[in-house]
Amino acid sequence: MNSTTKGLKILGMVLLAGLTMSNVKSDHGKYFEISKNIEIFTNLYKEINTYYVDDLDPAKLMRTGVDAMLESLDPYTNYISESEIEGFRYITDGKYNGIGAIIRQIDDYATIIEPYDNCPAQKAGLKAGDKILAIDGKETKGKSTDEISNFLKGFPGTEIQLKIERPGKSVPMDITLVRDEVIVPNVPYSGIVEDGIGYIALTTFTRNAGKNVADALKKLKTENPNLKGIIFDLRDNGGGLLQEAVNVSNVFIPKNELVVTTKGKVVDWDRSFKTLNKPVDENIPMVVLIDKGSASASEIVSGVLQDLDRAVLIGQRSYGKGLVQTTRDVGYNSKVKLTTSKYYVPSGRCIQGVSYSDGTPINIPDSLRTKFKTRSGRVVLDGGGVKPDIEVNKAMNAAILNSLQRQFMIFDYTTNYTIGKETLASPQDFKFTEFDQFVKYLKEQDYEYESDSEKMLDRLKMQLEEESYADGLGADIQDMENKIAQKKANELLEHKDAIVNLIEKDIVSRFHYQKGRIEMGLRNDIEIKEAVAILNDKAKYDAILK
Repeated sequence: MNSTTKGLKILGMVLLAGLTMSNVKSDHGKYFEISKNIEIFTNLYKEINTYYVDDLDPAKLMRTGVDAMLESLDPYTNYISESEIEGFRYITDGKYNGIGAIIRQIDDYATIIEPYDNCPAQKAGLKAGDKILAIDGKETKGKSTDEISNFLKGFPGTEIQLKIERPGKSVPMDITLVRDEVIVPNVPYSGIVEDGIGYIALTTFTRNAGKNVADALKKLKTENPNLKGIIFDLRDNGGGLLQEAVNVSNVFIPKNELVVTTKGKVVDWDRSFKTLNKPVDENIPMVVLIDKGSASASEIVSGVLQDLDRAVLIGQRSYGKGLVQTTRDVGYNSKVKLTTSKYYVPSGRCIQGVSYSDGTPINIPDSLRTKFKTRSGRVVLDGGGVKPDIEVNKAMNAAILNSLQRQFMIFDYTTNYTIGKETLASPQDFKFTEFDQFVKYLKEQDYEYESDSEKMLDRLKMQLEEESYADGLGADIQDMENKIAQKKANELLEHKDAIVNLIEKDIVSRFHYQKGRIEMGLRNDIEIKEAVAILNDKAKYDAILK
């Protein structure tokens, strides 16, 4: 028996021993099947590594098998290798060791999208739009974003040499950075949006999220004694730590209030989480903003505040992730993050509504969702996410806006716009007035996009041809194509305000970073305007909650 086979057999015995000691709601007869299949897998792995015609990387082969196994479960159960621990640390703690910048793949190269303020990338002079050509002398062309991120991470105090191509510069530049611990704030901005109305943005439920939200609210109350309402922004907040969802809820609801209950296969892990502390303010009128990017812990908080009639929810239906993940050590500084339970908010509902086939939300009609009631008797529904009390349809969901961002048209235009500019007006004062120049830029780039209607029409044409119906309907198809083309020709103007909003936020972020982007966005935000209107109308606010 070789060392690989022996090791896998020992692993199997340890696994089975661990299973038999757990208080699990399952059939103990499965243990023979587990043992049998571990032995089959061990033998298969040994045979392939020994006799396959080409040399194999055993670790890579095993990782492929592990990923395929976990992929058959749900999108949130993942293996985290030793090399990926820094990324996991960022998800849980909001910090990691590296250079402090968001990067994306544009064409063949990783490109700096946004350096974080006061972090190594910004201190070294890196700017949004910088294309990374080489790292420590090694070319990066064709490397994935994940590969580049791993190269950039490292111990604080260590140096890294980047060769970058900067728009507006004729020759590449060499930049030396010193890695450091990068801390990304989970409350990047709080302030006053209108007289007496405060605003707090929470971007992720990493450690100390509850404390930071509490501190932001305390500061607003101290600096504004006549504070009459709070807007709490959970849009595009993908969640994080379950305990922090409880802590954040506790900022606004009383001590000893039930927040969430979790139930899964392991009986000993079923738990109910209640608030433990005195709230900062349990009475101040409150609006919570949510959208399709609000998930998991965001849905716990928004669901709790809705169930307890503590806040008015405004926006779009949330993502629909009612699952809880737990991390388990699996040896050699690696972990598995696996779904262990579902969570239920105080009304008893679970908002889980995600299709496991592709990890994207599915639309569950209200007629198929079970009804529950809030504390005051309002009807709320389970499954398919948290439905806001006031739904706001945003132009930001338009296909052309998604296309402009997906093809980096706004990002590239902003990069060219800011060449040679060293300063910019404050977010409150800056206005972008060159929309015609942006349209001209798109024409110069031969920008085109295919709408969802065009994609559907193309599929229809193919189907008609297969069924020999195309000849008789050719004129009708051509008429639809002409109408779609005419509609598309006007789309830029139809969505001018939304496009200008995106451009303004991108330009401001080049000089004032994440905080400036948020401040800029507040000025044009229709949901903020709706929230302010509700908080200024006590009768309407009370009527919604009662």
